[in-house]
Amino acid sequence: MRVLIVEDELYLAEAVQAGLRLEAIASDIAGDGDTALERLAVNEYDIVVLDRDIPGTHGDDVCRIIVERRLGCRVLMLTAAGLIDEKVAGFEIGADDYLTKPFDLKELVVRLRSLARRPKDGTPPVIDCAGIRLDPFRREVFRDGRYVALTRKQFAVLEVLMTARGGVVSAETLLERAWDENADPFTNAVRITMSALRKRLGEPWAIHTVSGVGYRLDEPAGRSAAPGRDGR
Repeated sequence: MRVLIVEDELYLAEAVQAGLRLEAIASDIAGDGDTALERLAVNEYDIVVLDRDIPGTHGDDVCRIIVERRLGCRVLMLTAAGLIDEKVAGFEIGADDYLTKPFDLKELVVRLRSLARRPKDGTPPVIDCAGIRLDPFRREVFRDGRYVALTRKQFAVLEVLMTARGGVVSAETLLERAWDENADPFTNAVRITMSALRKRLGEPWAIHTVSGVGYRLDEPAGRSAAPGRDGR
């Protein structure tokens, strides 16, 4: 999951970002509405954590633009106002959820996971594919009933692959969805993480390399497929 945090109080935004990182959730920060729109124009986000009262383009207008342009991301509104009229106004312009400041990080994470499990393509809360079962809420992975301990980044990469339901996912997409905007596009982090993830999941290999295209999750029945040269 990749989240955009739109918050002009930098200390709060950075605290939220650090907390999300511990939950294997990649995130970027925008300190004003104009920067948020710039980020949304070039990156694909699953959820936007959006403060209403921000400099530049107002948070309400950012939300409206997300809806009008059909960007496909959910919007979780943040505000210091707890009045019911304020919440109703937020929902009316297209917000998917609402959280009043101050808030507990644990509640924010639960709400993000709740939004992520019901995206517009109908992805179920628990994903089963190729004998692997991934629970985003509990951050648990099982392979044929065996618990698999993963690092946060390995979990994030596996979640992107499983959501693709056997479709090919490019290294660029993985870098965009499981890392933040500071990731070096020329890094070999994806290859290294993928190699380690394969080993954690064990044989028969469930993740396969599609030469020159990317990776897919698909365990052929009755045979063990090699991951390819150099473990890729």
